[in-house]
Amino acid sequence: MTPPARRWSFVVATLLSATVAAAADKPFVITVVDAQTRRGVPLVELTTTNHVKFITDSAGLVTITDPDLLSQKAFFSVYSHGYAFPKDGFGFAGRAIELKPGGEVTLEIKRINIAERLYRTTGGGIYHHSIAAGRTAPIAQPLLNAEVLGQDSVQRVVYNGKLHWFWGDTNRMQYPLGHFGMSGATSDLPGKGGLDPAVGVNYTYFADPKSHFARPMVPGQNLRWLDACFTLKDASGNDRMYAKLDILKSLAEPVGRKLIVYNDATDQFGDVLTYAAKDEPLCPGGHPIRHTVAGVEYLYFPQPYALLRVKADLNSIRTPAAYEGYTPLLPGTRYAKADTKIERDNSGNPVWAWKPNTPPVNVDQQNDLIKRGLLKPEQGFNRPVDVDSGQTLHTHNGSVNWNPFRNKWVMIHGVLGAKDAPSTLGEIYYSESDSDQPHGPFTRAKKILTHDRYSFYNPNHHPVFDQQGGRVIYFEGTYTYTFSRSEKEGPTPRYDYNNIMYRLDLADPRLKLN
Repeated sequence: MTPPARRWSFVVATLLSATVAAAADKPFVITVVDAQTRRGVPLVELTTTNHVKFITDSAGLVTITDPDLLSQKAFFSVYSHGYAFPKDGFGFAGRAIELKPGGEVTLEIKRINIAERLYRTTGGGIYHHSIAAGRTAPIAQPLLNAEVLGQDSVQRVVYNGKLHWFWGDTNRMQYPLGHFGMSGATSDLPGKGGLDPAVGVNYTYFADPKSHFARPMVPGQNLRWLDACFTLKDASGNDRMYAKLDILKSLAEPVGRKLIVYNDATDQFGDVLTYAAKDEPLCPGGHPIRHTVAGVEYLYFPQPYALLRVKADLNSIRTPAAYEGYTPLLPGTRYAKADTKIERDNSGNPVWAWKPNTPPVNVDQQNDLIKRGLLKPEQGFNRPVDVDSGQTLHTHNGSVNWNPFRNKWVMIHGVLGAKDAPSTLGEIYYSESDSDQPHGPFTRAKKILTHDRYSFYNPNHHPVFDQQGGRVIYFEGTYTYTFSRSEKEGPTPRYDYNNIMYRLDLADPRLKLN
């Protein structure tokens, strides 16, 4: 027979368990909002004193269901890249909150970034806390879409009346390795069935009918990475979509390079031509833009600068010798460390100009020319200075687009290894061309995003989303700990290796370049 004391303990434990279970059915909701816009802020970390961490979803929500926390008063440290929360008298940035089941509280966080973080565009659980709280999410697939958990940088092109999106290596739910053949999706254009870009994007993935996982858009082996998506009219006046494809065994081992075309019947890409050189520089790349000079329409290929162009016809695009680079090199030459041939005028100054069959010098090559004394720093081109620090920036990938509000070509770009920067590859800048041409020069830059030991690379401005005559622009990039954080520090759950959308108001008084 069970002793009375033990029976009583069992009854108390049973009642306590039932009470805790009932409380867990009524989560406590914390919403973190931008103090300036009152909009929920994604990617805010709320951490208890015993290091239990919650991260806001794309609505700025976290739901607390932990039985050891509910019905308790708990202190949460509040942290987010480029945002600041008020500190108390002891220097702790956070708040003690009474976590009553079914209750909620709103916290305000100050945005330091000029650009505003809006939502995560890819991966699982984009609105997982919102759904757990019984809220309605603004997108059709708020938890898991085509089993995609992570995706590398995005390409975007308008094709056949829809937005087509393509991403790099893609992670999945069922196994640590997904696939490396580019995933793809479509969405409706804003105003034509698509969501307001301030709200989100509804992707319809090209998925395998059996596994339901986003399938490769480029058949084959090895790493298959496409970029430079663009459209051209065929002989019948119909749009065809093209891209460049790189095939690699690893980051350091390229296998080949191709020009590919989209097959509307299979919704996959097929070959147009294979370049003779596996690293042919005179070919499409980056995020293409169109611009007409003296009545001739060109495709420009910013990486991040628009220093490579070709006439916008298929024959020219297929022919490397038809490409022009804006460069100081002699026409027809390639950059070479041992024997670099620079064109100079009668005064010995380098001649920067559009030169046929000549690739431009990239940032690293130009810096090498300066280091070797073949160019003076003031003779370089597109060497922007951070308007706040005065530091000459080593630009990384980005995009260039015409902006009607500023009446200028604008560039959103990354920076590699800036001095005293909190991240190696997570600082994002805004620049404007000093001329009426997309190739620049871009001489001044303003930081609009910062990250603490975290990467945010390959930012892509989507002009199709521009609002208020270009005053408000949208861009996204890849958020990952790779390159900026150690393995021990680890990735941010759900957010890592995914893309995050930002909004930038070009009328913001902080966005000054002089």
